[in-house]
Order: sequence, then C-alpha cells, then structure tokens
Amino acid sequence: MKKGLLGLFSLPLMMSSALAAPMMGHPPLMTQDSGAPTVDNQNSKTVGKDGPVVLEDFALIEKLAHFDRERIPERVVHARGVGAMGYFTATKDFSDITKASLFSQVGKKTPVTVRFSTVMKFRGSPEAARDPRGFATKFYTDQGNWDLVGINFPVFFIRDAIKFPDFVHANKPDPMTNIQDPNNQFDFFSNSPESAHVLTYLYSDKFGMPVDYRHMDGQGVHAFRLVNAKGETHFVKFHWRSQQGVKGMTLEEQHAADPDYATRDLYKNLAEGNFPKWDLYVQVLTPKEAADLPYDAFDDTKEWIGVPEQKIGTMVLNKAPDNFFQQVEQAAFAPGVMVPGIEPSPDRMLQGRLFSYADTQRYRIGVNYQDLPINRPLVDIHNDHQDGVMSIRPRMGHVNWQPTSRYNDPGATTDETNLGHGQIHDEAPADSKYALSRYEASGLVSKKAVSPTDNFAQVGQLYRSYTPYERSELIKNLASDLGMVKSHETRVREVSYFYKADADYGSRLAKAVNVSLDEVKAAAAKVTVN
Repeated sequence: MKKGLLGLFSLPLMMSSALAAPMMGHPPLMTQDSGAPTVDNQNSKTVGKDGPVVLEDFALIEKLAHFDRERIPERVVHARGVGAMGYFTATKDFSDITKASLFSQVGKKTPVTVRFSTVMKFRGSPEAARDPRGFATKFYTDQGNWDLVGINFPVFFIRDAIKFPDFVHANKPDPMTNIQDPNNQFDFFSNSPESAHVLTYLYSDKFGMPVDYRHMDGQGVHAFRLVNAKGETHFVKFHWRSQQGVKGMTLEEQHAADPDYATRDLYKNLAEGNFPKWDLYVQVLTPKEAADLPYDAFDDTKEWIGVPEQKIGTMVLNKAPDNFFQQVEQAAFAPGVMVPGIEPSPDRMLQGRLFSYADTQRYRIGVNYQDLPINRPLVDIHNDHQDGVMSIRPRMGHVNWQPTSRYNDPGATTDETNLGHGQIHDEAPADSKYALSRYEASGLVSKKAVSPTDNFAQVGQLYRSYTPYERSELIKNLASDLGMVKSHETRVREVSYFYKADADYGSRLAKAVNVSLDEVKAAAAKVTVN
C-alpha cells in the first residue's frame, strides 16, 4: 500500500460527483456527515413561527453534538505544539550498524512528520516559556513507522521513569492555585540532584529559550540498541543538528515575545519556501565501550562526552499541515514505535516511556490511533486487532486469531514461529530478517539506583564551556526563578548542587539568590558523589 507524500497528507472527502462538483464557480453543496445534502444551514426546524425546535431536526442535532465534542483530551505534557511535514534523505550507508532499511542506501528518501512543542504548558499557552522543547519525528519507512521522540537538550531531568509523574506534577500548575509555582519546581529539583545538568541547559540563553524552532537542535536523549543483519549489537544516540544554527533569546526578549512566535515563524518560512533542514548525527558504542564508560551509558542525565559523531542523513521540512487538528493535534508519537534494527536500550526512562507514551495516545485519541491518516504507516497492516473506538481500517473475514490453518480467509495472518497447518516451532528461525536481538541479562531483581550517579561532573564541564557572558546570563536566568522560592532551605540546597559542579557557578548563584556561601558550602559537604 504505497502512497506518495501528497497521498499521505491529503484527506480526500468521498462525496458523490454531483455534490462534489462546483456549480458555476461555487463551492460544493453542504452535506451532513452521512453525505445527505444540507439545503438550509441557517434556520432550525420549528413548530410554527413561535413554536419550539423539533427533535426531528437531525441536521441540527448532528451539528451541535459534533460541536460539543470538538475537543479531545490534551496531552498531559507537550500540549502546545506545531507540526510540519517533509522528508529524510540517507547520506551514509549505515547497514554495518543497523538493518533498519531507511539507513540502508545513500540517497534513500523517507517521508517524515515532525512536531515541535513546549512541555509543561497547556494547549494554546504562550510559546515563550522557560521549558524544554519537544522534537518528535515520525519516519514513514518501508518497514513501518519509526518514532524518534526527543527534546532539544541531550539530557533529561530524571533517570528513572518511576519519577516522571512526580517531575510533571511539580512543574505543572499547583493543584490548589492552578498557577505554575517555582516553589514547587525547586522543591522537587532540590531533592533531585541529577536535575542540575539539564537545568544548566534550560537556564542558558542559547539552549533554554530558542529564538524559533528552526534554530534549535533535537536530541534523542536515550541510547538505543541497533542491530545489523548479522545480529551484531551497537548502542547509539541520535542528534538532529540544525543547519540554520542554534540561537536563543535573552530573558528580556522572552518576556517581550509574541505568544505564538515560534509557530508563526515556522509557517511563515514554509510559506516563503525557506525550508528548514537538520542533519542527523549518531554516536556509536560497542557493548564493551558502553560498559567501560566512567558513568552508566544508559543514564539519560549524562552525555556521551568524547564519543565521536558521524552524519547519516539530512531532513528537510517543506510542507505545513492542511488541517492543524488532524495532522498536528492528532499526530501521535511513541518511542516504542520502532522498525527492525532499532530496539530499546536498558535506559530506565526509555523503558518507562515505551509504555506510557503509547498508552496516553490510546486514552487521548483511541486504541486505533495509528489508523488515522497522519499516523498510518505506508505499508499494509495485518493483525488480529478487533473493534474499539474509531475502528476505521477495513477488515474482512472470519479469522481474527492466530495461529490458523484457514489460509483462504481474508483475515488470516501468520508468523514465523507457528505457521498453522501444524507447523509449530519453538522460536522464529535464526536467519529471520525481522527477529529481535538476543542479549544476556542477569542479576538480582530489586529496586536499586543507577550507579555511579556522578550528578555534577558534566554540569561543571557544561558551565565552563560557556563564555563569560553566557555564564552571567545563566546566573541571571536561573536566579529569576530560584530567587522567587520562599524556602531558604530549598534555595541553599539547590545552590549547593551547582557549587559541587563548579565553585564559581555556585558562589555567583548564591549571591544572586541571597543565600550565605558558608551555608552553601556546608550543604555541599553533605552531598554525596558516587
């Protein structure tokens, strides 16, 4: 079931030729959802001139009932977003690392949809928020869809998905006042020292407040397990590098920004033919190299510092959506949507996101969300899924189970382990092109922190990488929020993390938020580093 880009992103209306054909240059005649013509869309059906409206006015009931249901639940996070379409071109044969077909041939093109977003604010909120930016890419490959769901920072706030609801709750509006409160945010951060790394990105001018979505990098954040046709495993991190460069705005520019500045910029540039581009880079480690890093390679609060990058492709966005709701609001991304050759790593945040992201789309849009045109893959779908909300994919036949020997039934499917007709094997054949990789896992089942945590070394390196001006802006931006925190204890504890990372960083921040450096040093001495 191959479709071109136009076929994928257009949503044709199926109407009779008589109704669809414009008459004398006029638009087509309005219809009800059933296709029946609507000849009067101005007046309700009433009992006489002054009588009540009658229930039999089905067109009125349908119109109001649909209007009442126009809003679907907004995303819990990444609610404010904007999308665009385009294509990805492979610039390197990467088949020595992965059997994923989109990387198998130089020049191979794959359609994409990208959604940029802020994280904590509500749908329709101002875009100029001190917030990470979501950078989610859906690749419509010839092996099915692949969703690379990341942000504009290479690291995240927490390293275990069990803390994700707590992180979001602390950063969302207060449950009593419905106002986002730095007292809540920094209470959480001051008890989560691993967040110091990403905060040093978030409160910088260059990275923390992008001047628009075009001048922003994207990061896969997590390590992924890539498997080649020989079954060999490597661990990889993906990075989108903006060809436009990375530019941010100051705190003053943020406060003066148009609430819709980033959306307006993206659509204006697309309309003018100024198509933004990003290069896709990867860092690659063998399992041994990953194990030999001085920190946990799968800790998403860490960067793979010193691991070289290589470019494997370029993405161009060249089309705005035809319908924002259908192609942006209903666009659904989940990191568990993968293709052969791309698999999860042991990253604890990624492992939790594999469930949570797809589950929120099932709640928000419905269990058949991947059948919507914007989410539908370019390949045919064959499975035994049955019914549910918005079941729109054509399904025929009696057989909605597997294994089966009823091969002639149009609903029949098979797999490589139990073929039906009594052909039953213990597992898929070893030479299967699609079988998942095998890897050893051992150890005591328990709840135990990632080790070593090493929460501060990379924070200090990042701070020292900034210019003197950038450091001053970072201090000012961070103090603008942290200085609003009422709890003296929270401010001291939070500053102590940055002091552990770099004495200059912590000392300047202590002064900016009016806490004693002696108190900061005493608190820092109690913070363990392992």
